[in-house]
Amino acid sequence: MSNSVIFSPGTFFHGTKADLSVGDLLVPGYLSNYDENRVANYVYFTGTLDAAIWGAELASGDGKQRIFVVEPTGEFEDDPNVTDKKFPGNPTKSYRTTQPLKIVAEAMGWKGHSPEVLQGMRDHLKQLDEMGIKAVE
Repeated sequence: MSNSVIFSPGTFFHGTKADLSVGDLLVPGYLSNYDENRVANYVYFTGTLDAAIWGAELASGDGKQRIFVVEPTGEFEDDPNVTDKKFPGNPTKSYRTTQPLKIVAEAMGWKGHSPEVLQGMRDHLKQLDEMGIKAVE
């Protein structure tokens, strides 16, 4: 699958390393994918495959990188970690919710970022952490 594949409007994705299956519900209250010392108060998801790829690649743990197609079961909002702090509007189509997300499919065949690009992002996130700036609230 090319990362530039166009999905139907309203298609949402969640990138992770968690061992989940179609039909499972993603809910807040578990350890964060990005800070193993924090409980996540929200479940994050996106309308773009590229943002979901970053989610899968940067998630904590040693599990397989996976991207799920998800369906919100309740209200959601723009992700202020991206929209308010980095980009006006919501060009990355990034969202968060306190309601469950239902896994309806798994995206297969997507291509991750190159090792160099991925390491560059990890280095950048480490710098932010050292400055006391958390990537995700």
